[in-house]
Amino acid sequence: MSDAILIEDRKLLLDSGAIVQIKIWQLPEATKERPHGLKYSLFYGRSGERVVGYDNEAGKGDHRHYREREEPYQFTTYRNLLADFWQDVRKEIEHERS
Repeated sequence: MSDAILIEDRKLLLDSGAIVQIKIWQLPEATKERPHGLKYSLFYGRSGERVVGYDNEAGKGDHRHYREREEPYQFTTYRNLLADFWQDVRKEIEHERS
C-alpha cells in the first residue's frame, strides 16, 4: 500500500477506557475488491477486545464485526461508512451504560 494516501487517522480514548480508532486510505486506483478506492479500518473496543469494527481486509471485502459476529457490509459512501460506524458505537455505549 505504499502509494495509498492516509486520509483519516484518528484515535480517541474515551473516559470509559474504550478506544475508537479510524484509519482510512485513498488507494491509487479502484480495484475489483475495493471498487470505491478506499482501504479502511474502524475500531471500537478495549485493548485486546474488538466490540465493533468495520474493515475491508484483503480477501474479505467490505465487512463489519459486532462482538463475535462478522457479516458483509454494503459500502455506499465514505460519509455513510462513518455514520454507520458511529451509530453502532453509540448503540454499544448506550448498552454498556444500562
